[in-house]
This record gives sequence, C-alpha cells and structure tokens, in this order.
Amino acid sequence: MAAFALHRPDRPTSRVVFASPHSGSDYPADLLRGSVLDRHAIRSSEDAFVDRLFDCAPEFGAPLLAAAAPRAYVDLNRAADELDPALIEGIRRGPHNPRVASGLGVIPRVVANGRAIYRGKIPHAEATGRLNSVWVPYHAALQRLLDEAHALHGEAIVVDCHSMPHEAVASLARGGRRAEVVIGDRFGASAGGAIVDRIEAAFAAQGFSVARNAPFAGAYTTQHYGRPGRGRHAVQVEIDRALYMDEATIRPHDGFEPLRAALRGAIAEIASLGRDAVPLAAE
Repeated sequence: MAAFALHRPDRPTSRVVFASPHSGSDYPADLLRGSVLDRHAIRSSEDAFVDRLFDCAPEFGAPLLAAAAPRAYVDLNRAADELDPALIEGIRRGPHNPRVASGLGVIPRVVANGRAIYRGKIPHAEATGRLNSVWVPYHAALQRLLDEAHALHGEAIVVDCHSMPHEAVASLARGGRRAEVVIGDRFGASAGGAIVDRIEAAFAAQGFSVARNAPFAGAYTTQHYGRPGRGRHAVQVEIDRALYMDEATIRPHDGFEPLRAALRGAIAEIASLGRDAVPLAAE
C-alpha cells in the first residue's frame, strides 16, 4: 500500500510544507480482518477529509504531504519507538509514556473513546513491517521537503494539519466563543513567536476563533521537526470537526465547502510567510 500522497506546486515559492498525517483512509484488508471493529467504527480516530480541506496549498507554492495509510494502522504523529507492550508481542515495558499507556502509541491499540482495535496482541514482525512500509517513507518524505524548503529559502516551516472532536473544545471558550482552531507550538518551543502570531492572525482574519496549545500543544511532528534556532519551525493546527462534518456518520455536511473557502484564504496567507522578509546578503 502507498504510505502517502505528495502534491507538489508547479513552482516551490513557499518555505511552508503542509502535512496531514491522520487523514489517511486506505484501510488494509489485513487490518480490517484482524480488528474487532467494523469499517465505520475503526475510522473514529481518523482526521477525515483534512487533506481535502488543505488541498489548495500547492496553488500557493507549498507542497501538501498527505498520509494514505490510516491512523488506526500507523500513527504518523508518534515516534517510531512508541511501541505498546500491551499490543505488540515481545516488547518490554519501558519508562512511562502516557500516549502508549492509553493505547495511542505508534501502532494504536485503541481508537476514539478507548475502543479496542484487536482481540489480542499482534506479532512484533507485523509492527516492524508497518513502520518500514508507512512510517519510514512518510517521515523521509517530510524531512526531504523541509530540507528542500530550507535550502531554497533559508527557513522551513511545517504546518501539521489535524481535526479535533468537537467535544474536545466544547467546554473551552475564549471571549464567549469556543475555539474553532487550536494552534500548537509546544508552548513556544517548536516555532518562532512571530511565525505563530502570523499563523494565528491568518485564521482570525477569516473569522475563526483561535486558541493556542489548549487542549492540543503538538506531538511528535512539532517536537521532532521544530528547531526554531536552526530556522526550522513546526506548528500544529487543529480544526473543530463539527465545522465541516457529521462526526457520527463521518460524512461532510453543508459546512464543508464554506469552511474550505475560508481556509483557502488562511492557507494563502500562511504560504506567504517569509516573502516579506528582507533577503539575506550572499555570503
């Protein structure tokens, strides 16, 4: 199976790389055969349609890297060594990791609401095969895209695109409005403040209510790729699923196209980051 789809611009004019690690929906037959969940329930952890929401990025000079494999198969926003001993045969229990302990390691044991995917454990060789066929090529492609952007522009920014369950933000309000977009920069550790300000402003300009780092501050992608001191920035973006889809049926609703249109303006602004900077003198 393909690990990802890469949509490149005709001309790479942006230092931004958009990535969608959780929108993959190509469910392998062996996963479906081995799961206790039906085809619908197993999709509950999927950031459904996020790749479609951001698919205009190449029009603005930025690539879009979109997972093909689903999160229930391999979670591309986890480190390759976040292996769950409760799921994978032969794995020793290591230091406490809350993601792994909750069943949300790189090979997930559960989907949304803690529902088990499998009846028992899976072989270590199967877990290794998934990592080699999906995790490794996806992250190799992302690293390559960021290296290319850095070489061309002296800076690289990954915008890691996700969607969040409405209930995750239902109890959080900002100025009387619930957050519709949550930006995560690991509390300033993964991206320069000016860049995060511009990304927040891009969404706010389109009418979105925006929050930072609560309830989502970023996971593996922001932690691993965000090195602001080296000109490499990583920002996670979470969009409330209720804005564009029926979470129960996992289908777009009437808000999908209006949201996509609003996001287009934000994506155009984000892709332009750095174009107004003063060029560096040649060494």
